[in-house]
Amino acid sequence: MFTLEGAVTAVGKLAASWPAAVALVAGALAGGVVAELIVRLVRRAAAAGGGATEHSLLARLAAPARLLLVVIGAAIGTDVRPFPQHTAVVVGHALLILGVATAAWLAFRATYVLEDVVVARLPSEGPDLLTARRSKTQVQVFRRVVAVGIVVVSVAAILLSFSAVRVAGASLLASAGILGIVLGVAAKPVTSNFLAGIQIAVSQPLRVDDIVVVDGHWGRIEEIDLTYVVVRIWDERCLVLPISYLIENPFENWSRTGTGLLEVVHLEVDHTTRVDELRAYLHQLLVDSPEFDGRTWSLQVTGAGPSSMQVRAVMSARDSSSGWLLQCNVREKLIAYLRDHDPGGLPRVRTGEPIGQGERAGVPGAP
Repeated sequence: MFTLEGAVTAVGKLAASWPAAVALVAGALAGGVVAELIVRLVRRAAAAGGGATEHSLLARLAAPARLLLVVIGAAIGTDVRPFPQHTAVVVGHALLILGVATAAWLAFRATYVLEDVVVARLPSEGPDLLTARRSKTQVQVFRRVVAVGIVVVSVAAILLSFSAVRVAGASLLASAGILGIVLGVAAKPVTSNFLAGIQIAVSQPLRVDDIVVVDGHWGRIEEIDLTYVVVRIWDERCLVLPISYLIENPFENWSRTGTGLLEVVHLEVDHTTRVDELRAYLHQLLVDSPEFDGRTWSLQVTGAGPSSMQVRAVMSARDSSSGWLLQCNVREKLIAYLRDHDPGGLPRVRTGEPIGQGERAGVPGAP
């Protein structure tokens, strides 16, 4: 029921809150000004030739840092000029929640800054490339683990700031054993993938940019998450696999200890093929090929049948992409050489055809 005394009381409470509200707004504006000055200093340093750290700080932390300084300024303003008792509790709780959430956002983005700085210092080529890929994989996986921990801790801190949640937490702890068993059974796939992600980060059976063959698909490891792995297949499709699949099933890793590979070309040729000339041509072809890394090569007769023999050419390449190009080029050039310079070496199928007099000459018992 509206009364004159109640109205006067409400107006008095509102009037008493105005100085504190002004102090809160002034503190927030002061925090925003400080944040803007810091951002401009970092931007100036980045423009003056700053490294990866300055650019990453500016890109990742500018927004959360601004908001956090605004919240801190507002909290300082409320300390300088407190609200009345009935309002101070609500305002203080709101600032606490906003501060925890903003700090968690800042910490979450800071994990990306650490990853950017570490990755920027890793070599992109050279003899230390394998070590760089190993470090990159570990940094990405552990960054995701830390990010999950930040989110869980911040949400728990916000919930525990409510007195009702703290009271309910005591009763929830009593049934935590049963609840843990139920959640463990229900979340078994998620848990196994999470643990498999940590295992891959530590044991390194595969790394980012590794060349792999998984379930018959050839591709490159594009991303390793906590629960899945993305393989970019040669035809630009993405094969997304649960990370536990790669722990429980065999797969081929073509760049586990190095990027160099041996490529093989098999040819069916006639018995009359001049193998020495073909071998010399292969050597010259490899010397002129930019994909050949010069480590090893050979051309050998690896089998023979009634109408043809098998020739195997082996050559080394610096990586899988160069190896594929080298393999295709060598196969094409060897066939062209046989066609143009040794046509008798092309495979022929003899099915009861009459043998010429020249071929019968010198054969014991021939008329």
